[in-house]
Amino acid sequence: MTKVKLADGVYWVGAIDWNLRFCGAYSTPRGTTYNAYLIVDDKIALVDAVKMGFEHEMFERIREIVDPAKIDYVICNHVEMDHSGAMPELMKVVRKAKVVVSKAGKIGLQRHYHANWDITVVKTGDELSLGKKTLMFIEAPMLHWPDSMFTYLKEDRILMPNDAFGQHIATHHRFEDEVGPAVMEEAKKYFAVIVSVYSTLVQKKLREIGEKGIKIDMIAPSHGTIWRQPTKIIEAYKRWSSGETKRKATVVFDTMWGSTDRMANEITRGIASEDVEVKLFNLRNSDLSDITKEILDSKAIVVGSPTLNRDMYPTVGTFLTFLRGIRLPNKMGAVFGSYGWGGGANRLIKEELRKAGVDVIEEEMSVQYVPTEEELKRCMEFGKAIARKVKE
Repeated sequence: MTKVKLADGVYWVGAIDWNLRFCGAYSTPRGTTYNAYLIVDDKIALVDAVKMGFEHEMFERIREIVDPAKIDYVICNHVEMDHSGAMPELMKVVRKAKVVVSKAGKIGLQRHYHANWDITVVKTGDELSLGKKTLMFIEAPMLHWPDSMFTYLKEDRILMPNDAFGQHIATHHRFEDEVGPAVMEEAKKYFAVIVSVYSTLVQKKLREIGEKGIKIDMIAPSHGTIWRQPTKIIEAYKRWSSGETKRKATVVFDTMWGSTDRMANEITRGIASEDVEVKLFNLRNSDLSDITKEILDSKAIVVGSPTLNRDMYPTVGTFLTFLRGIRLPNKMGAVFGSYGWGGGANRLIKEELRKAGVDVIEEEMSVQYVPTEEELKRCMEFGKAIARKVKE
């Protein structure tokens, strides 16, 4: 293996997971990495660990630099198992090391591993001297667990914020500028699915870091690539967390016998004809996290479903449950659908969209059985009307 150096005495010692395809409800078609960082000074610190099963790769990277048994501190920024899973095996090797966590992190480690480790609890502003280098800790509760915290290497201006600013992408390149546009695509998806529900806290934490005068030359997250040009991702987080949208709509639907499908396509054509960007997703063959990434900067969410047993289609219900949990701000909603002898789906979809914080327009498009040519024209006009509202 080749050492990956961030700065003098600072190394990436994580692991690459080429085969991961799902992380919870999140699809990861590009795999991921579990990033850990080794800081070698008079004292030696390891910031974060890796997922269980990848500890041997981490140990191999550490051994290129130092004997793992010489590690003095293990910083656990976040207890979730893709970062702490290797800690039971790690702590067998680094027996003299102190574990540094937030108050909630101590509880989390004890609940997960029931281990008798030497644990030190830190809070925002606390510092740990390694010799010439100093670690400062910044609590970041609910970004994205109660235990989450950031570790800041003061002398090198490196922020190690665990899950914040991450991306699920597997690559032998460790730095964002070596990879290309795929990194920002994955960072946007990561924010939409994992971080966006905490957008208000993101804005607060960014302000706090600015007010404390913390200068950041590099951001080293727990997943994906490292940002050598951190302004790029910081500015993106500011936009995304503020609910900034584009002239864009996302159309999401499922269909039983094709009627709702035909309606969705005509509505999409109508939106596009008004020079508004539009994305169309059939829930039967689309991933929820990919859809959420597109909704993040969309002004309008347009949802369609056939009526099944006086209710919406099950896939549409699943999507709306997912959306309700994330609650993306500044969204306008519209509804369409088909039915046979009795409706009901449109009304229920509106109710669920409102629960997700979406401002739903009253106008809707509804068709019995199979849409006529005249009804398809009305679908296109419905799409145009949505687009005009997007442009307002």
